Amino acid sequence: MMEVAVEGVFLDQNRLELERARGIWPDRVITEDFDRWLLEKPDDTAIISFREEDASTTRLSWRQLGEQVAGIARGLSACGVGHGDVVSFQLPNCWQFVAMHLACARIGAVSNPLMPIFRSREMSFMVKHAESKVLVVPSRFRGFDHGALALELQRDCPALRHVFMIGGAGEHSFEAALAGGGATIETGTRLGPNDVTQLLFTSGTTGESKGVLHTSNTLMGTILQFIKRMELDASEVVFMPSPLAHQAGFAYGLTLSVILGVPIVLLDIWSAARAVELMEAYQTTITFAATPFLADLAHFPEVERRSLDAFRLFITSGAPIPPVLVELAQEKLHAKVVASWGMTECCSASTTLLSCHKILESDGVTVPGAELMIVDDEGVELPRGQPGTLKFRGSSLFVGYLKRPQLYAVDRQGWFNTGDIARMDEEGYIRICGREKDIIIRGGENIPVVEVESAMYRIPQVAEVAIVAMPDPRMQERACAFVTLRQGQRLTLAEMQAHLAAEGVSKHFWPERLEVIENMPWTPTGKIQKFVLREIAKDFGAQAG
Repeated sequence: MMEVAVEGVFLDQNRLELERARGIWPDRVITEDFDRWLLEKPDDTAIISFREEDASTTRLSWRQLGEQVAGIARGLSACGVGHGDVVSFQLPNCWQFVAMHLACARIGAVSNPLMPIFRSREMSFMVKHAESKVLVVPSRFRGFDHGALALELQRDCPALRHVFMIGGAGEHSFEAALAGGGATIETGTRLGPNDVTQLLFTSGTTGESKGVLHTSNTLMGTILQFIKRMELDASEVVFMPSPLAHQAGFAYGLTLSVILGVPIVLLDIWSAARAVELMEAYQTTITFAATPFLADLAHFPEVERRSLDAFRLFITSGAPIPPVLVELAQEKLHAKVVASWGMTECCSASTTLLSCHKILESDGVTVPGAELMIVDDEGVELPRGQPGTLKFRGSSLFVGYLKRPQLYAVDRQGWFNTGDIARMDEEGYIRICGREKDIIIRGGENIPVVEVESAMYRIPQVAEVAIVAMPDPRMQERACAFVTLRQGQRLTLAEMQAHLAAEGVSKHFWPERLEVIENMPWTPTGKIQKFVLREIAKDFGAQAG
């Protein structure tokens, strides 16, 4: 039985026995893979880290990375960090992020990555809730003084003993206190495969953030299955523009590259131009990122004139992919686009197959070790083709929410309520229809939001679209479409509705209000924050009433 060092963990003997029977968990930790590459290919490239601010590149071999990890591990230990303690780091994509996680794993601490866009409100809640002992930040990033905020947090968070800044000075210098380098420390580990290794806060698309707890087994087991399905091998060069502080970047960038023992190319500030430059320079083969990243690459004017022959696979998740974007991306990038569905709580639970013809119409079929089920409001499994609540059960399921056991929505049979609405076809492929909180009920009938949004993406003027409920005294709710437009374009409600009519969308499902906005409220991981738009739409409903 595991030692429970973190409050909120649900991992009893029944689940341990079930997972042994499934045979998906590898029963090892990431430092075991890391140590293998230190021994087998110490001089091969492990990380290529690009820094946009000064257009500089840091290249580390496995040996050099190992020296940095050893220094950080010793420094954290000297700060009193030990087994089960939380270490928070609010870092962009950089080599220090990778080294921090490996160092935490080396000493049995819990890695708590935090998104660089978080400010005082989010940071105060998360650092206090996690009772972080150490916080590592850049001194400044994208014009924001992260160092000043970190010191302010230290005054308000009793558990936070140490703050270190990359590029900092004196007692707060990351380089002086942690990243001194040195000989590789012992290759053994104090972290067990069923101990919590990651604390990751959800992205806040509903406005509420929860601290998701994962072990090495829940993370690595599903990544190993993903590697098999995507037919990845030691020849890969991983390109990672998706934030490492999000599960997509953490699991399918950092962790995947260490498991495979292949280089990872990190980009700290997204731009399609820089991405294409790095993809060409280092002949990257694969990336895992959200829909907006794919859209930017597909629409980048020079992408077809660059030498991207090695690039063969773009796995995307975070939001349903408009079919028109899949077609454009595969034409422009000459690479396979794979759809994936997952959550912070369960990583990637489904993907389309490399040979799949259903990329335009589905979000994939379950990976080995995962199960999906569609149920009605009473929890009864629905026939194939009918939309309902999506439930997940499997080896990658997280082990709890930090200090919030009442929110752990897993029933006695191990099914987790994802909060998504989906349907499943006869072959087991799912299609996400939206979130339960995103449902629009007009006159007693549900509007298929994702299908209408996909149709709107085919309007030439439209760059981004999100449809939300607008209160209505007669119909209960009506649909309101928020769009951003391509440069120099205009769009009226009548033009939008004429397009939907031409697409064959039922008039009952048409949005009845169109709002053109300058910027869509995105999370950093590529999900639209519909709760922000719903608040705006409430005022429209009040005006109509």
